[in-house]
Amino acid sequence: MRQRTLLLLLVAVVIVGSILIVATRPTVLGLDLQGGSQLTLLAKPTDKVKTIDQEVMKGVAAVVEQRVNGLGVSEAVVQLKGSDQILVQLPGVKDPTQAERLLGDTAQLEFRKEAPNGEFEKTDLTGADLTNAFPQALQSGNGWEVALEFTGPGGEKFARITRELAGTGRRLGVFLDEKPISTPTVGVEFVDRGITGGKAVITGNFSAQEASELGIKLKAGALPVPVEIIENRTVSATLGADSVRQSLYTGIAGTLLVFIFMVAYYRLPGLIADMALIIYGLSTFAIFKLIPVTLTLPGIAGFILSIGMAVDANVLIFERTKEELRAGKQLFTAVEAGFSRAFTSIFDSHATSLISCAVLFWLGTGLVKGFALTLAIGLIVNLFTSVTCSRTFLLTILNFPALRKPALFGVSDVPAKAVRP
Repeated sequence: MRQRTLLLLLVAVVIVGSILIVATRPTVLGLDLQGGSQLTLLAKPTDKVKTIDQEVMKGVAAVVEQRVNGLGVSEAVVQLKGSDQILVQLPGVKDPTQAERLLGDTAQLEFRKEAPNGEFEKTDLTGADLTNAFPQALQSGNGWEVALEFTGPGGEKFARITRELAGTGRRLGVFLDEKPISTPTVGVEFVDRGITGGKAVITGNFSAQEASELGIKLKAGALPVPVEIIENRTVSATLGADSVRQSLYTGIAGTLLVFIFMVAYYRLPGLIADMALIIYGLSTFAIFKLIPVTLTLPGIAGFILSIGMAVDANVLIFERTKEELRAGKQLFTAVEAGFSRAFTSIFDSHATSLISCAVLFWLGTGLVKGFALTLAIGLIVNLFTSVTCSRTFLLTILNFPALRKPALFGVSDVPAKAVRP
């Protein structure tokens, strides 16, 4: 009895916690539901990289993903498409030109020193020597600059180069994709040691957005090969709203039909199953918001499918309970045996489904991963609600003598001893 009370308290905590999370946390929607930008990038060979293979494409995708993350886009999708293309989906980004500026540049940063003849010579200091790059406002308050932080060896290179240029009047050229963006001179005060500390700034009359985008590109690193944006389109949020509405109507209609069937066929246990199903839906949605999981149409499909499996678990339990009642066992014993003997089948079916979800998540991309993730979360939560919640509720109501009737369990042809409390 004490254990049952603790389980009821646990269920109550889960319900209250889920309600708070659902009420306070935002729902993260994917591109197909909230709209945004979608770009397709084409990798182009160079003199150094003449063949675009999978390793090159993985390198491009890694840099693109870091740039997208720096943009602050929630749950963006970056995936390989064919042998030389990358598909980028940016939910919520309504300005495709910003994404194009951020993703289209190679962002090859080089530090060059001016020769006596006025030409800039390459040095061994490049963007690969950076550990961080971020925008910061000028001390004068009139503009922005990009602050750089070098690695240990990078800081030593920067100190050596600036020491060579200090006091000579020759400039230090900061080049991005072969274009000079800043050409400062180095003061005579650095003639002995150069600029030490492993830090520098790039000035260039930047706006806040330009400085932010440059910082993102430099921090993410240079693309191994140039890319061309061959498609850049905006996905309308109107389509997303229609999809959400239709999915919502479908889910509500299907759930109501399940509720009606469970009560009509299983009577009292069916009502308990409906209660557990409500808890299941609430707690699963709370987990979606807590992680957070990006909801897409395939993700919603995975959630709805997991609802069906939650009902299936209760069907197995109640059918086993009815068999035990027909065999002459008393209600308490029949309910316990029903849950105990059905658990193996429930666990096996959920385990195999979770393995399938793991394979889909590991090998799939984008929307397939969303489907696998929502289905897997639903399956795990279902093990709690269909076994713990349903069992606790059912054994609790059996404490009321008026409810100890096999007929309320959908069974009428039972031996007399099964009716005794």
